[in-house]
Amino acid sequence: MKIISYNVNGIRAAINKDFLAWLQATDADIVCLQEIKATPDQIVNILLIEQLGYKHYWYPAQKKGYSGTAIFSKTEPLHVEYGCGIEEFDWEGRTIRADFKDFSVMSVYFPSGSSGDERQVFKYQFLDKFASYIDRLKLEFPNLILSGDYNICHQAIDIHNPKSNANSSGFLPEERAWMDSFLNSGFIDTFRHLNSEPHNYTWWSYRAGARGKNLGWRIDYHLVTSALAKNIKRAAILPEAKHSDHCPILLELDFD
Repeated sequence: MKIISYNVNGIRAAINKDFLAWLQATDADIVCLQEIKATPDQIVNILLIEQLGYKHYWYPAQKKGYSGTAIFSKTEPLHVEYGCGIEEFDWEGRTIRADFKDFSVMSVYFPSGSSGDERQVFKYQFLDKFASYIDRLKLEFPNLILSGDYNICHQAIDIHNPKSNANSSGFLPEERAWMDSFLNSGFIDTFRHLNSEPHNYTWWSYRAGARGKNLGWRIDYHLVTSALAKNIKRAAILPEAKHSDHCPILLELDFD
């Protein structure tokens, strides 16, 4: 089972950069997208997605051209859950979940606090309420995969310059402490589970040639519940894909 998560920073812009040809080459079973910034009716290539073998499920934000999540799957889910039942987050299309026989997978897009204090407060509210929601959800779905853009670097190894970014949204002590607590509640960071090497990032600023210099942040994750530890086969970052300021991340699970 090959799962990809990708903040595409606008699905229409990504498609214009040959995203669909790349997607075909990956042959992923499930694709979790964030920041789609579009509704399905705005995708002129939607039939091409279906021709690649994908069922597609969209949860756009109410605000046009903003936020939103989606899941593409080659296997039809048993159920798709749109949102988490918390109005202020669902209005922004922050979560969509697909349930399958052996597991459930959620595409999640955490808020950014980088635009100012008001959004940072909103981000903290999201973190608090999302953790409580997941605590309840994993009782019902113990094999749970949370794939997406968390907008948080967990550790110093996950950011190119931890000292100069110590007071930056996305690497604040409170955010990092939340990640500690969330992982300790029964989740595994699948990439770090298999890879302890530095200089592995998933997002780069468009400024100052940051991507070419690999001056990035690792803010995209596949987190899985501890019950799936035995199923983790591979976790990787795919920086060669350049349809966005993020790059995709890969998780392979073995259920044989």
